[in-house]
Amino acid sequence: MFFEEERLPIVRRMILAETDAERQLALDELLPVQRQDFVGILRAMAGHTVVIRLIDPPLHEFLPHYDELLVEVTQLRDRGNDPAALAEKEHLLRAVQGMREQNPMLGLRGIRLGILFPGIIDMQVRAILEAACILAKQGVKTHPEIMIPLVGHVNELRLVEERVRPLAERVMKEQGIRVVYKFGTMIEIPRACVVAADIAKLAEFFSFGSNDLTQLIFGFSRDDAEGKFLLQYVTRKILPENPFQVLDADGVGVLIDMAVREGRRTRPDIELGICGEHGGDPASIEFCHKVGLSYVSCSPYRVPTARLAAAQAALRERRARAERDK
Repeated sequence: MFFEEERLPIVRRMILAETDAERQLALDELLPVQRQDFVGILRAMAGHTVVIRLIDPPLHEFLPHYDELLVEVTQLRDRGNDPAALAEKEHLLRAVQGMREQNPMLGLRGIRLGILFPGIIDMQVRAILEAACILAKQGVKTHPEIMIPLVGHVNELRLVEERVRPLAERVMKEQGIRVVYKFGTMIEIPRACVVAADIAKLAEFFSFGSNDLTQLIFGFSRDDAEGKFLLQYVTRKILPENPFQVLDADGVGVLIDMAVREGRRTRPDIELGICGEHGGDPASIEFCHKVGLSYVSCSPYRVPTARLAAAQAALRERRARAERDK
């Protein structure tokens, strides 16, 4: 949503703001845009659950590339004929340089970003709930579920919940109507699987982020591995399958199964699903069915395959149960 052409400049102003007041001005500008996004989504999905992951990427992804900026600044310095443009580009270069990270996918993103810049979460949650309230007044039933990404410790989720719950109450009071929503998290860090019982005290649903979970369990960078050595691993049978295409049941799967059991121990009715490319792979879907996940989320073109695989997994289980009962 934030990468669209008319929004990106506002997002950049929010990121580059030097004061909280400046950042809030940009967020105030983004709010009606986001609200309209969610009005459209929730209306189209009337009567169905909509899981909405809050902002996840590192902030540098919304800014120009450092190397390209450095070239522009160098050229402007060499020409020396546009001091205003040079000052603007130098300011941007310093900001981008200050946000550079050695490993951005393990850096300031997801819930960590929300804790340092809580106004971003406030804006998105307000937009979601205001949209739900607007539609409720029109008789449209909505079921938004607010998903906090990259949680590794229950205290992170607690900090966010302590902002989200009161904010939700304020929005509903302002709108003069109550709506039902759920608050949950994406399980994509191995530690979160281990402490799922604690996280389920606050989270009403888990969505397993299988792409990041696979990266972190294997210690592979997906972009680097698939471009360099992963094909060799599969060809030489070091790995039976590409773990980013077929869920690694013996490693990643064991932690997912643990998180399912631990989450249900705390919250028996917890909603459980998986989000990632594995959600469209038949073997992975069968595993998800066996451990008790209730939904898969995948790329649109994989949906027919996913539905067929889910049906086949359910039929196989039914036949196996019938054989056991004979």
